Amino acid sequence: MSKVIFTVQYEIKAEKREEYINSIKELKLLIKPEGMESYSVYEVKGKPNNFQEIYVFSSEDAYEAYEDSLDERTNLLISKITEMTIKQSSKYLTLVEVEL
Repeated sequence: MSKVIFTVQYEIKAEKREEYINSIKELKLLIKPEGMESYSVYEVKGKPNNFQEIYVFSSEDAYEAYEDSLDERTNLLISKITEMTIKQSSKYLTLVEVEL
């Protein structure tokens, strides 16, 4: 089965940085659905307050089932983080591993 990497990159409002960091720490503790190999958050070098979340799933099935596995607290944190982002700064990318 092909692995899937899902990324979302966005810029947050500078005044929300501390709140964002606290929210993402909690989110990282909560996100552990079956089939997810890793979840990481990076800040883009040289671009303060620009972040990229990287999700690695073991299969396309695990990726497709991800949203259904989220609980209410996780959904609330995702919504809160979305509200901290600068409008129209989000970029999404889904990569499917090529089986060779």
